[in-house]
Amino acid sequence: MDYRIEKDTMGEIKVPADKIWGAQTQRSKENFQIGTEQMPIELVQAMAILKKSAAIANNKLGKLSDIKAHAIVQAADEVLNGQWDDQFPLVVWQTGSGTQSNMNVNEVIAHRANQILQDAGEADRIHPNDDVNKSQSSNDTFPTALHIAAVLKVEDYLLPRLRLLKATFDEKTANFKDIIKIGRTHLQDATPLTLGQEISGWSAMLEKSERMIKHNVEYMKELAIGGTAVGTGINAHPEFGDRVAAEISALTGKSFTSAANKFHALTSHDEAVVAHGALKALAADLMKIANDVRWLASGPRSGIGEITIPENEPGSSIMPGKVNPTQSEAMTMVVTQVVGNDATIAFAASQGNFELNVFKPVIIYNFLQSTRLLADTMKSFNDHCAVGIEPNKEVLDHNLQNSLMLVTALNPYIGYENAAKIAKKAHNEGTTLKEAAIATGLLTEEQFDEYVDPATMIYPNAK
Repeated sequence: MDYRIEKDTMGEIKVPADKIWGAQTQRSKENFQIGTEQMPIELVQAMAILKKSAAIANNKLGKLSDIKAHAIVQAADEVLNGQWDDQFPLVVWQTGSGTQSNMNVNEVIAHRANQILQDAGEADRIHPNDDVNKSQSSNDTFPTALHIAAVLKVEDYLLPRLRLLKATFDEKTANFKDIIKIGRTHLQDATPLTLGQEISGWSAMLEKSERMIKHNVEYMKELAIGGTAVGTGINAHPEFGDRVAAEISALTGKSFTSAANKFHALTSHDEAVVAHGALKALAADLMKIANDVRWLASGPRSGIGEITIPENEPGSSIMPGKVNPTQSEAMTMVVTQVVGNDATIAFAASQGNFELNVFKPVIIYNFLQSTRLLADTMKSFNDHCAVGIEPNKEVLDHNLQNSLMLVTALNPYIGYENAAKIAKKAHNEGTTLKEAAIATGLLTEEQFDEYVDPATMIYPNAK
Protein backbone atom coordinates (compact mmCIF):
# COMPACT_ATOMS: atom_id res chain seq x y z
CA MET A 1 0.00 0.00 0.00
CA ASP A 2 1.23 3.49 -0.86
CA TYR A 3 1.60 5.95 2.02
CA ARG A 4 2.30 9.59 2.56
CA ILE A 5 3.79 11.11 5.71
CA GLU A 6 1.55 13.37 7.81
CA LYS A 7 2.73 15.37 10.84
CA ASP A 8 1.07 16.59 14.01
CA THR A 9 2.34 17.74 17.41
CA MET A 10 3.34 14.17 18.26
CA GLY A 11 5.47 13.66 15.17
CA GLU A 12 5.19 11.82 11.87
CA ILE A 13 2.80 9.01 10.93
CA LYS A 14 2.02 7.09 7.75
CA VAL A 15 -1.38 7.72 6.15
CA PRO A 16 -2.66 5.71 3.17
CA ALA A 17 -2.01 7.76 0.05
CA ASP A 18 -5.58 7.45 -1.19
CA LYS A 19 -7.07 8.94 2.01
CA ILE A 20 -7.50 12.63 2.69
CA TRP A 21 -7.62 12.47 6.48
CA GLY A 22 -4.61 13.51 8.53
CA ALA A 23 -2.35 12.41 11.35
CA GLN A 24 -4.83 12.60 14.25
CA THR A 25 -7.41 10.56 12.38
CA GLN A 26 -4.80 7.93 11.58
CA ARG A 27 -3.65 7.76 15.21
CA SER A 28 -7.23 7.23 16.38
CA LYS A 29 -7.78 4.58 13.73
CA GLU A 30 -4.75 2.67 14.96
CA ASN A 31 -5.22 3.22 18.69
CA PHE A 32 -8.94 2.43 19.00
CA GLN A 33 -9.53 -0.86 17.21
CA ILE A 34 -12.60 -1.53 19.32
CA GLY A 35 -15.79 -2.97 17.86
CA THR A 36 -17.29 -2.27 14.46
CA GLU A 37 -19.60 0.61 15.42
CA GLN A 38 -18.46 3.61 13.38
CA MET A 39 -19.32 7.19 14.19
CA PRO A 40 -22.71 7.72 12.48
CA ILE A 41 -22.56 9.57 9.19
CA GLU A 42 -25.36 11.82 10.48
CA LEU A 43 -22.95 13.11 13.13
CA VAL A 44 -20.28 13.72 10.48
CA GLN A 45 -22.75 15.66 8.35
CA ALA A 46 -23.86 17.69 11.37
CA MET A 47 -20.21 18.48 12.03
CA ALA A 48 -19.86 19.61 8.41
CA ILE A 49 -22.86 21.92 8.85
CA LEU A 50 -21.14 23.33 11.93
CA LYS A 51 -17.75 23.79 10.19
CA LYS A 52 -19.40 25.55 7.28
CA SER A 53 -21.33 27.81 9.63
CA ALA A 54 -18.24 28.52 11.72
CA ALA A 55 -16.25 29.50 8.63
CA ILE A 56 -18.98 31.90 7.54
CA ALA A 57 -19.24 33.39 11.04
CA ASN A 58 -15.46 33.76 11.42
CA ASN A 59 -15.31 35.42 8.01
CA LYS A 60 -18.02 37.93 8.92
CA LEU A 61 -16.23 38.64 12.20
CA GLY A 62 -12.99 39.35 10.34
CA LYS A 63 -11.26 36.25 11.73
CA LEU A 64 -10.96 34.27 8.47
CA SER A 65 -10.14 35.50 4.98
CA ASP A 66 -12.59 35.28 2.12
CA ILE A 67 -10.31 32.86 0.27
CA LYS A 68 -10.04 30.45 3.19
CA ALA A 69 -13.71 30.71 4.12
CA HIS A 70 -14.87 29.96 0.60
CA ALA A 71 -12.61 26.91 0.35
CA ILE A 72 -13.80 25.55 3.71
CA VAL A 73 -17.43 26.10 2.75
CA GLN A 74 -16.95 24.29 -0.57
CA ALA A 75 -15.21 21.36 1.11
CA ALA A 76 -17.90 21.17 3.80
CA ASP A 77 -20.58 21.16 1.12
CA GLU A 78 -18.87 18.21 -0.53
CA VAL A 79 -18.96 16.34 2.78
CA LEU A 80 -22.66 17.16 3.13
CA ASN A 81 -23.29 15.85 -0.37
CA GLY A 82 -21.78 12.49 0.59
CA GLN A 83 -18.75 12.86 -1.65
CA TRP A 84 -16.30 11.87 1.12
CA ASP A 85 -18.28 9.42 3.24
CA ASP A 86 -15.47 6.87 3.12
CA GLN A 87 -13.06 9.32 4.75
CA PHE A 88 -14.66 9.08 8.19
CA PRO A 89 -13.60 5.66 9.49
CA LEU A 90 -13.41 6.25 13.24
CA VAL A 91 -15.27 4.11 15.73
CA VAL A 92 -17.61 5.21 18.50
CA TRP A 93 -15.27 3.79 21.15
CA GLN A 94 -12.73 6.62 21.24
CA THR A 95 -12.15 9.63 23.45
CA GLY A 96 -15.34 10.53 25.29
CA SER A 97 -15.28 14.13 24.08
CA GLY A 98 -15.33 13.05 20.44
CA THR A 99 -12.07 14.94 19.83
CA GLN A 100 -10.79 12.48 17.25
CA SER A 101 -13.99 12.67 15.21
CA ASN A 102 -13.91 16.46 15.38
CA MET A 103 -10.33 16.35 14.10
CA ASN A 104 -11.27 13.77 11.45
CA VAL A 105 -13.75 16.28 10.02
CA ASN A 106 -11.28 19.16 10.44
CA GLU A 107 -8.55 17.22 8.63
CA VAL A 108 -10.72 16.05 5.74
CA ILE A 109 -12.16 19.51 5.17
CA ALA A 110 -8.72 21.11 5.45
CA HIS A 111 -7.13 18.62 3.04
CA ARG A 112 -9.91 19.04 0.50
CA ALA A 113 -9.94 22.82 0.90
CA ASN A 114 -6.22 22.91 0.22
CA GLN A 115 -6.78 20.92 -2.97
CA ILE A 116 -9.38 23.50 -3.98
CA LEU A 117 -6.97 26.37 -3.26
CA GLN A 118 -4.13 24.66 -5.11
CA ASP A 119 -6.31 23.99 -8.15
CA ALA A 120 -7.28 27.67 -8.14
CA GLY A 121 -3.62 28.72 -8.00
CA GLU A 122 -3.95 30.24 -4.55
CA ALA A 123 -0.92 30.34 -2.26
CA ASP A 124 -2.90 30.27 1.01
CA ARG A 125 -3.03 27.02 2.93
CA ILE A 126 -5.66 25.89 5.45
CA HIS A 127 -4.77 24.29 8.77
CA PRO A 128 -7.25 21.87 10.39
CA ASN A 129 -6.88 23.44 13.84
CA ASP A 130 -6.08 27.06 13.10
CA ASP A 131 -8.64 27.54 10.32
CA VAL A 132 -11.34 24.82 10.19
CA ASN A 133 -11.47 24.61 14.00
CA LYS A 134 -11.00 28.36 14.55
CA SER A 135 -12.86 29.70 17.61
CA GLN A 136 -13.83 26.15 18.53
CA SER A 137 -12.95 23.24 20.80
CA SER A 138 -13.99 19.62 20.48
CA ASN A 139 -15.70 20.21 23.82
CA ASP A 140 -18.26 22.56 22.27
CA THR A 141 -18.29 21.35 18.66
CA PHE A 142 -19.10 17.73 19.37
CA PRO A 143 -22.12 18.42 21.62
CA THR A 144 -23.26 21.00 19.08
CA ALA A 145 -23.08 18.45 16.27
CA LEU A 146 -24.74 15.91 18.57
CA HIS A 147 -27.75 18.19 18.94
CA ILE A 148 -27.89 19.10 15.24
CA ALA A 149 -27.79 15.45 14.17
CA ALA A 150 -30.45 14.43 16.69
CA VAL A 151 -32.85 17.22 15.75
CA LEU A 152 -32.53 16.60 12.02
CA LYS A 153 -32.97 12.85 12.39
CA VAL A 154 -36.03 13.18 14.60
CA GLU A 155 -37.84 15.94 12.74
CA ASP A 156 -36.95 15.06 9.15
CA TYR A 157 -36.74 11.26 9.31
CA LEU A 158 -38.70 9.84 12.23
CA LEU A 159 -41.76 12.10 12.46
CA PRO A 160 -42.78 11.74 8.77
CA ARG A 161 -42.83 7.94 9.19
CA LEU A 162 -44.80 8.23 12.40
CA ARG A 163 -47.37 10.34 10.55
CA LEU A 164 -47.51 7.77 7.75
CA LEU A 165 -48.46 4.97 10.15
CA LYS A 166 -50.94 7.21 11.95
CA ALA A 167 -52.62 8.06 8.63
CA THR A 168 -53.06 4.34 7.93
CA PHE A 169 -54.65 3.79 11.34
CA ASP A 170 -56.92 6.81 10.79
CA GLU A 171 -58.11 5.26 7.54
CA LYS A 172 -58.74 1.91 9.21
CA THR A 173 -60.59 3.68 12.05
CA ALA A 174 -63.00 5.21 9.54
CA ASN A 175 -63.37 2.04 7.44
CA PHE A 176 -64.11 -0.20 10.43
CA LYS A 177 -66.26 2.19 12.45
CA ASP A 178 -69.38 0.02 12.13
CA ILE A 179 -67.80 -3.38 12.78
CA ILE A 180 -68.79 -4.34 16.32
CA LYS A 181 -66.54 -6.73 18.23
CA ILE A 182 -66.00 -7.88 21.77
CA GLY A 183 -63.55 -5.91 23.87
CA ARG A 184 -60.92 -7.49 26.08
CA THR A 185 -59.34 -6.44 29.36
CA HIS A 186 -56.92 -8.60 31.38
CA LEU A 187 -56.93 -10.87 28.28
CA GLN A 188 -60.54 -11.71 29.21
CA ASP A 189 -63.81 -10.83 27.53
CA ALA A 190 -65.14 -7.33 28.20
CA THR A 191 -67.90 -5.12 26.82
CA PRO A 192 -68.21 -4.41 23.07
CA LEU A 193 -66.62 -1.72 20.98
CA THR A 194 -66.03 -1.31 17.27
CA LEU A 195 -62.89 -2.40 15.48
CA GLY A 196 -62.57 1.21 14.40
CA GLN A 197 -62.66 2.38 18.00
CA GLU A 198 -59.97 -0.13 18.93
CA ILE A 199 -57.67 1.04 16.14
CA SER A 200 -58.38 4.69 16.98
CA GLY A 201 -56.55 4.05 20.24
CA TRP A 202 -53.45 3.11 18.27
CA SER A 203 -53.74 6.28 16.22
CA ALA A 204 -54.13 8.41 19.35
CA MET A 205 -50.98 6.85 20.82
CA LEU A 206 -48.98 7.98 17.79
CA GLU A 207 -50.56 11.44 17.85
CA LYS A 208 -49.62 11.97 21.49
CA SER A 209 -46.14 10.53 20.95
CA GLU A 210 -45.60 13.01 18.15
CA ARG A 211 -46.57 15.91 20.41
CA MET A 212 -44.27 14.73 23.18
CA ILE A 213 -41.34 14.13 20.82
CA LYS A 214 -41.75 17.54 19.17
CA HIS A 215 -41.89 19.23 22.55
CA ASN A 216 -38.90 17.44 24.04
CA VAL A 217 -36.63 17.74 21.01
CA GLU A 218 -36.94 21.53 21.26
CA TYR A 219 -34.48 21.44 24.15
CA MET A 220 -31.87 20.02 21.78
CA LYS A 221 -32.02 23.16 19.65
CA GLU A 222 -29.84 24.90 22.24
CA LEU A 223 -26.21 24.52 21.16
CA ALA A 224 -22.93 24.47 23.07
CA ILE A 225 -21.03 26.32 20.35
CA GLY A 226 -19.20 29.36 21.69
CA GLY A 227 -18.23 27.67 24.94
CA THR A 228 -14.90 26.35 23.56
CA ALA A 229 -12.82 24.41 26.11
CA VAL A 230 -14.61 24.74 29.47
CA GLY A 231 -17.54 27.05 28.77
CA THR A 232 -15.79 30.40 29.10
CA GLY A 233 -15.49 30.97 25.35
CA ILE A 234 -11.74 31.42 25.37
CA ASN A 235 -10.25 32.16 21.90
CA ALA A 236 -13.70 32.87 20.43
CA HIS A 237 -15.31 36.21 19.60
CA PRO A 238 -18.13 37.05 22.06
CA GLU A 239 -20.64 36.97 19.18
CA PHE A 240 -19.30 33.76 17.66
CA GLY A 241 -21.78 31.33 19.30
CA ASP A 242 -24.84 33.35 18.37
CA ARG A 243 -23.63 33.95 14.84
CA VAL A 244 -22.85 30.26 14.25
CA ALA A 245 -26.27 29.23 15.62
CA ALA A 246 -27.90 31.70 13.21
CA GLU A 247 -25.96 30.25 10.28
CA ILE A 248 -26.85 26.68 11.29
CA SER A 249 -30.51 27.71 11.51
CA ALA A 250 -30.35 29.20 8.02
CA LEU A 251 -28.71 26.06 6.59
CA THR A 252 -31.08 23.58 8.25
CA GLY A 253 -34.35 25.48 8.46
CA LYS A 254 -34.45 24.77 12.22
CA SER A 255 -34.46 27.36 14.99
CA PHE A 256 -31.15 26.69 16.75
CA THR A 257 -29.78 29.03 19.40
CA SER A 258 -26.52 29.28 21.31
CA ALA A 259 -27.12 27.99 24.86
CA ALA A 260 -27.27 30.73 27.49
CA ASN A 261 -25.06 28.80 29.90
CA LYS A 262 -22.17 27.07 28.17
CA PHE A 263 -20.94 25.47 31.41
CA HIS A 264 -24.15 23.44 31.40
CA ALA A 265 -23.99 22.78 27.67
CA LEU A 266 -20.57 21.13 27.81
CA THR A 267 -21.05 18.91 30.84
CA SER A 268 -24.75 18.01 30.79
CA HIS A 269 -26.76 16.03 28.29
CA ASP A 270 -30.13 16.16 30.00
CA GLU A 271 -31.66 17.36 26.71
CA ALA A 272 -30.72 14.07 25.06
CA VAL A 273 -32.10 12.14 28.02
CA VAL A 274 -35.50 13.82 27.91
CA ALA A 275 -35.75 13.72 24.10
CA HIS A 276 -34.83 10.04 24.01
CA GLY A 277 -37.34 9.46 26.81
CA ALA A 278 -40.05 10.57 24.40
CA LEU A 279 -38.68 8.11 21.84
CA LYS A 280 -38.88 5.40 24.50
CA ALA A 281 -42.52 6.33 25.12
CA LEU A 282 -43.18 5.91 21.39
CA ALA A 283 -41.42 2.55 21.54
CA ALA A 284 -43.66 1.46 24.41
CA ASP A 285 -46.74 2.30 22.33
CA LEU A 286 -45.35 0.46 19.33
CA MET A 287 -44.85 -2.62 21.49
CA LYS A 288 -48.53 -2.50 22.50
CA ILE A 289 -49.68 -2.00 18.91
CA ALA A 290 -47.52 -4.82 17.56
CA ASN A 291 -48.71 -7.18 20.29
CA ASP A 292 -52.37 -6.28 19.69
CA VAL A 293 -51.98 -6.98 15.99
CA ARG A 294 -50.35 -10.36 16.44
CA TRP A 295 -52.85 -11.40 19.11
CA LEU A 296 -55.84 -10.33 17.01
CA ALA A 297 -54.39 -12.05 13.93
CA SER A 298 -53.37 -15.19 15.81
CA GLY A 299 -54.44 -18.52 14.40
CA PRO A 300 -55.51 -19.03 11.74
CA ARG A 301 -57.66 -21.74 13.38
CA SER A 302 -56.59 -21.94 17.02
CA GLY A 303 -56.10 -18.31 17.88
CA ILE A 304 -58.28 -15.21 18.10
CA GLY A 305 -58.24 -14.60 14.36
CA GLU A 306 -60.43 -11.49 14.36
CA ILE A 307 -58.27 -9.71 11.80
CA THR A 308 -56.11 -10.86 8.92
CA ILE A 309 -52.72 -9.40 8.03
CA PRO A 310 -50.69 -9.70 4.82
CA GLU A 311 -48.90 -12.98 4.18
CA ASN A 312 -45.44 -11.73 3.27
CA GLU A 313 -43.17 -14.77 3.49
CA PRO A 314 -43.17 -18.43 4.61
CA GLY A 315 -43.12 -18.65 8.38
CA SER A 316 -41.46 -21.97 8.94
CA SER A 317 -38.70 -24.08 7.46
CA ILE A 318 -40.48 -27.27 8.53
CA MET A 319 -44.22 -26.50 8.73
CA PRO A 320 -45.65 -26.00 5.22
CA GLY A 321 -48.13 -23.16 4.82
CA LYS A 322 -47.28 -21.45 8.09
CA VAL A 323 -47.32 -17.64 8.03
CA ASN A 324 -46.12 -15.58 10.98
CA PRO A 325 -46.66 -11.95 12.13
CA THR A 326 -43.09 -11.05 11.23
CA GLN A 327 -43.54 -7.27 11.08
CA SER A 328 -44.86 -7.29 14.64
CA GLU A 329 -41.91 -9.39 15.71
CA ALA A 330 -39.43 -7.04 14.07
CA MET A 331 -41.06 -4.01 15.68
CA THR A 332 -41.05 -5.54 19.15
CA MET A 333 -37.35 -6.35 18.81
CA VAL A 334 -36.70 -2.73 17.87
CA VAL A 335 -38.50 -1.69 21.05
CA THR A 336 -36.19 -3.80 23.20
CA GLN A 337 -33.17 -2.16 21.58
CA VAL A 338 -34.57 1.33 22.13
CA VAL A 339 -35.29 0.64 25.80
CA GLY A 340 -31.72 -0.59 26.21
CA ASN A 341 -30.40 2.49 24.41
CA ASP A 342 -32.39 4.67 26.79
CA ALA A 343 -30.66 3.11 29.78
CA THR A 344 -27.27 3.66 28.14
CA ILE A 345 -28.02 7.31 27.33
CA ALA A 346 -29.32 8.07 30.81
CA PHE A 347 -26.32 6.47 32.51
CA ALA A 348 -23.85 8.13 30.12
CA ALA A 349 -25.47 11.52 30.66
CA SER A 350 -25.10 11.13 34.43
CA GLN A 351 -21.32 10.90 34.11
CA GLY A 352 -20.39 14.54 33.65
CA ASN A 353 -17.30 15.41 35.71
CA PHE A 354 -16.55 19.06 36.44
CA GLU A 355 -16.59 20.97 33.11
CA LEU A 356 -17.15 18.10 30.65
CA ASN A 357 -19.13 14.95 30.03
CA VAL A 358 -16.91 12.41 28.29
CA PHE A 359 -19.55 9.92 27.17
CA LYS A 360 -20.68 11.94 24.16
CA PRO A 361 -19.99 9.45 21.33
CA VAL A 362 -22.00 6.65 22.93
CA ILE A 363 -24.88 9.05 23.62
CA ILE A 364 -25.25 10.16 20.01
CA TYR A 365 -24.63 6.66 18.64
CA ASN A 366 -27.50 5.21 20.68
CA PHE A 367 -29.76 8.21 20.12
CA LEU A 368 -29.39 8.03 16.35
CA GLN A 369 -29.75 4.26 16.33
CA SER A 370 -33.04 4.50 18.23
CA THR A 371 -34.33 7.20 15.92
CA ARG A 372 -33.38 5.28 12.80
CA LEU A 373 -34.76 1.96 14.03
CA LEU A 374 -38.07 3.44 15.17
CA ALA A 375 -38.53 5.30 11.90
CA ASP A 376 -37.63 2.29 9.79
CA THR A 377 -39.79 -0.17 11.71
CA MET A 378 -42.83 2.14 11.53
CA LYS A 379 -42.38 2.46 7.77
CA SER A 380 -41.91 -1.29 7.35
CA PHE A 381 -44.83 -2.14 9.64
CA ASN A 382 -47.03 0.32 7.77
CA ASP A 383 -46.15 -0.86 4.27
CA HIS A 384 -46.06 -4.59 4.93
CA CYS A 385 -48.68 -5.04 7.64
CA ALA A 386 -50.89 -2.14 8.74
CA VAL A 387 -52.18 -1.21 5.29
CA GLY A 388 -53.29 -4.80 4.78
CA ILE A 389 -55.21 -5.27 8.05
CA GLU A 390 -58.72 -6.53 7.31
CA PRO A 391 -61.54 -7.69 9.59
CA ASN A 392 -62.54 -11.34 9.78
CA LYS A 393 -66.22 -10.53 10.15
CA GLU A 394 -67.40 -14.09 10.73
CA VAL A 395 -65.04 -14.60 13.66
CA LEU A 396 -65.72 -11.13 15.02
CA ASP A 397 -69.47 -11.74 15.04
CA HIS A 398 -69.13 -15.21 16.52
CA ASN A 399 -66.98 -13.97 19.39
CA LEU A 400 -69.32 -11.06 20.00
CA GLN A 401 -72.49 -13.13 20.15
CA ASN A 402 -70.90 -15.74 22.40
CA SER A 403 -69.40 -13.33 24.91
CA LEU A 404 -70.78 -13.48 28.44
CA MET A 405 -69.86 -9.85 29.06
CA LEU A 406 -72.83 -8.62 27.07
CA VAL A 407 -74.62 -9.26 30.35
CA THR A 408 -73.22 -5.92 31.53
CA ALA A 409 -76.09 -4.23 29.67
CA LEU A 410 -78.52 -5.80 32.16
CA ASN A 411 -77.02 -4.11 35.23
CA PRO A 412 -79.31 -1.06 35.14
CA TYR A 413 -82.40 -3.29 34.89
CA ILE A 414 -81.81 -6.26 37.21
CA GLY A 415 -78.71 -5.25 39.18
CA TYR A 416 -75.11 -6.46 39.22
CA GLU A 417 -75.69 -9.58 41.32
CA ASN A 418 -78.61 -10.88 39.25
CA ALA A 419 -76.70 -10.20 36.05
CA ALA A 420 -73.75 -12.15 37.46
CA LYS A 421 -76.06 -15.11 38.19
CA ILE A 422 -77.13 -15.18 34.55
CA ALA A 423 -73.53 -15.00 33.27
CA LYS A 424 -72.36 -17.79 35.59
CA LYS A 425 -75.33 -19.97 34.75
CA ALA A 426 -74.70 -19.57 31.02
CA HIS A 427 -71.00 -20.33 31.45
CA ASN A 428 -71.48 -23.36 33.71
CA GLU A 429 -74.24 -24.89 31.61
CA GLY A 430 -72.79 -23.99 28.21
CA THR A 431 -75.88 -22.05 27.12
CA THR A 432 -76.37 -18.59 25.69
CA LEU A 433 -77.01 -15.57 27.88
CA LYS A 434 -80.54 -15.33 26.57
CA GLU A 435 -81.30 -18.93 27.46
CA ALA A 436 -79.86 -18.49 30.92
CA ALA A 437 -81.73 -15.22 31.50
CA ILE A 438 -85.06 -16.72 30.54
CA ALA A 439 -84.38 -19.83 32.64
CA THR A 440 -83.81 -17.72 35.75
CA GLY A 441 -87.16 -15.99 35.29
CA LEU A 442 -85.51 -12.61 35.72
CA LEU A 443 -86.26 -11.52 32.15
CA THR A 444 -88.56 -12.36 29.31
CA GLU A 445 -87.21 -13.01 25.85
CA GLU A 446 -88.56 -9.67 24.68
CA GLN A 447 -86.91 -7.81 27.53
CA PHE A 448 -83.57 -9.51 26.91
CA ASP A 449 -83.64 -8.60 23.22
CA GLU A 450 -84.46 -5.00 24.08
CA TYR A 451 -81.82 -4.57 26.75
CA VAL A 452 -78.94 -6.58 25.27
CA ASP A 453 -78.11 -4.97 21.95
CA PRO A 454 -74.38 -4.62 21.19
CA ALA A 455 -75.08 -1.74 18.82
CA THR A 456 -76.36 0.36 21.72
CA MET A 457 -73.46 -0.59 23.98
CA ILE A 458 -70.65 0.94 21.91
CA TYR A 459 -72.00 4.51 22.10
CA PRO A 460 -73.78 4.52 25.48
CA ASN A 461 -73.84 8.32 25.79
CA ALA A 462 -75.60 8.65 22.44
CA LYS A 463 -78.34 6.42 23.82
